[in-house]
Amino acid sequence: MASSSSSGLTFKLHPLVIVNISDHYTRVKSQMHPPIGPYANDNSNGTDGATSLPPPVPRVYGCVIGIQRGRTVEIFNSFELLYDPSTHSLDRSFLEKKQDLYKKVFPNFYILGWYSTGSDAQESDMHIHKALMDINESPVYVLLNPSINHAQKDLPVTIYESELHVIDGIPQLIFVRSNYTIETVEAERISVDHVAHLKPSDGGSAATQLAAHLTGIHSAIKMLNSRIRVLHYYLLAMQKGDILCENSLLRQVSSLLRRLPAIESEKFQDDFLMEYNDTLLITYLAMFTNCSSTMNELVDKFNTAYDRHSRRGGRTAFM
Repeated sequence: MASSSSSGLTFKLHPLVIVNISDHYTRVKSQMHPPIGPYANDNSNGTDGATSLPPPVPRVYGCVIGIQRGRTVEIFNSFELLYDPSTHSLDRSFLEKKQDLYKKVFPNFYILGWYSTGSDAQESDMHIHKALMDINESPVYVLLNPSINHAQKDLPVTIYESELHVIDGIPQLIFVRSNYTIETVEAERISVDHVAHLKPSDGGSAATQLAAHLTGIHSAIKMLNSRIRVLHYYLLAMQKGDILCENSLLRQVSSLLRRLPAIESEKFQDDFLMEYNDTLLITYLAMFTNCSSTMNELVDKFNTAYDRHSRRGGRTAFM
């Protein structure tokens, strides 16, 4: 492996590729279900009560697609590959099928290379790299490091190119590092911002930014209620004579109680009802818009089906 590339290519990596690789690795990791704790009454491996270590997560593999304009290579998307680690071979039929499907949707995208996970490039990676040279004579290799390093500020993503170097008188292909920049469009920025604000809720599912905001408000009201309850118990104990009376604290409690009638005024009720009605109206409009969009899609599909039928001598379009 060489330190840096000398090809002069400029690489632009889109966030969707990083999200896809991370999602691929996370799904494989979550599907493994590693055993936890010692084996109970299991002597099949010759150890009694030995602690079982979780098996290592296998590496994931896939292709990256995009566009190359002159000396600029822009990586837009990626898809998964089927790889056999025992024979170091790819499922070519699956690769060609996925390539044809993406060609129908994105005719300008081409396979630029492949991706994998790991801390560094390995010798076995060159077999996959050479296997893809019949599709792209100079493929790129995107490597994502899944290990968490809180001290690292840069993205754990490395892009490699292959160069032919003469080592000990023998020409060999080696991986060389290449610099890259993160390129985003408006839709990707909105999606990444939405994913960045996802927070786990108590039920284990993902809550949106609005749900996180409402959770914070609920926690604040809960804390306020608990503190008012403490004051109530304190005043009851003071009334019974269990504790001494403190005039300074009573003045503060009296000042707090004077604020309560403010939310019982007619102006507060009018403002509250107006905001409540506006919220319901926005919810209804969003629901109607969603229903209208669904109906438009259904009508378009219905018309498309009838147009094809009418060209064969059947009925005319429904709408």
